[in-house]
Amino acid sequence: MYARDHGMIATPIGTIHVEGDDELLYAIRICDSEPGERRGSATMVRTAIEQIGAWFAGDRTRFDLALAPLSTRRGEQLRAGLIDVGYGETLSYGAFANILGSSARAIGQLCARNPFPIVVPCHRILAAGGVLGAYSAGTGPATKRWLLDHEQAHLSFNQTGDAA
Repeated sequence: MYARDHGMIATPIGTIHVEGDDELLYAIRICDSEPGERRGSATMVRTAIEQIGAWFAGDRTRFDLALAPLSTRRGEQLRAGLIDVGYGETLSYGAFANILGSSARAIGQLCARNPFPIVVPCHRILAAGGVLGAYSAGTGPATKRWLLDHEQAHLSFNQTGDAA
């Protein structure tokens, strides 16, 4: 077992705190206080901060991070499905549930309990009819709106192949 390390990065939506060790990422929290930067010394913390910074710069659309495993195989399948929702795309809870053979309620719980906002892009899941719905990170729906707008603003640039 490795000692957990912490790092943080200032972003337009608040300070993002990252917790991990050399092997795994354990949590990401979006806070609207405690501005500042701390890179951390653990490999996965440094890597996560670098990749999150690139995402905010519009240079990254997917993450390559080792996330702490979930307690069930089904949970892992649902999280993998959420990660596969493309950059700039959105789905309703119901449509996403149908794709994964799950229920909208299970998807809502998956999103509400997501310890890795942005990296596991629960912000891309909307309520019926394209309604924004809730968001459990940052300042809630305002943060969700910002993340979706950010992806839309960088989407055409990323589709040209000019960004990773």
